[in-house]
Parts: sequence; C-alpha cells; structure tokens
Amino acid sequence: MNNNVDKKKRTQRDYNLGFKLAVVSQVEKGELTYKQAQKKYGIQGRSTVLVWLRKHGILDWSKPALLMKSTFKETPAQKIKRLERELEDQKLKNQILNTMIDISDSQYGTSIRKKYLSQQSNASDKNKE
Repeated sequence: MNNNVDKKKRTQRDYNLGFKLAVVSQVEKGELTYKQAQKKYGIQGRSTVLVWLRKHGILDWSKPALLMKSTFKETPAQKIKRLERELEDQKLKNQILNTMIDISDSQYGTSIRKKYLSQQSNASDKNKE
C-alpha cells in the first residue's frame, strides 16, 4: 500500500460514532493525548478530538487543569519539578514586587517598605508581651 493512501486526509463525514468513541476511549485511558490521536488518525481539526471528548467522554473535560491534578497521581520526581517551578515563579514575583516598591519609594517619595517594616516590628513587640 502507498503511504499517501494511509495518510489520507479525512473529512467530517468519515468519522462515524464508533470511531469517535474509540478515539475518546484511547485518550481517556491515557493511551494517547488528544494531539497524538489527531496525528495518528489524520484528524484535521485542531479541536475536533476535544469536542468529541466533551460530547462523548465520561470525564469532565471542561476543566482540564483540575482534571489532571485530581485524576493522575504525581510521582515524587514530578512533584519536585512542579514545586521547583512554583518556587521559581514565586521568587520572580517577589523580585518584581520588591522592585516596584523600590521604584515607588524612590520616584514617588512613598515609604512603603518603612511602613511595612515598622508594622512588622510593632506586631512582634506585641507578641512578646
């Protein structure tokens, strides 16, 4: 058989219900991602498989981020990588906020950092009593 025949582009009419359900099943079982299924079966539409998942699937695909967190157990290595990414994001956010405070204090004459530090000091003095 010629490879061009195997990779024939399909039209919407080519997808019968059984085919759709088989693709949905493979994706929901984790055998393929929706993008892998799209490529494997020559499905042209970028969101076609996602539409099938929402329409025919048994999982709630309307919130994919929540689905991933609740359905799949993270390995310790995956958890470490995720936490490292979150830590880096928080460090960057902290750096940006500190820079904004410094700019505000120097350019606009505010004393945000001084006010915050004195509030912290007063709070710790009250805790000691």
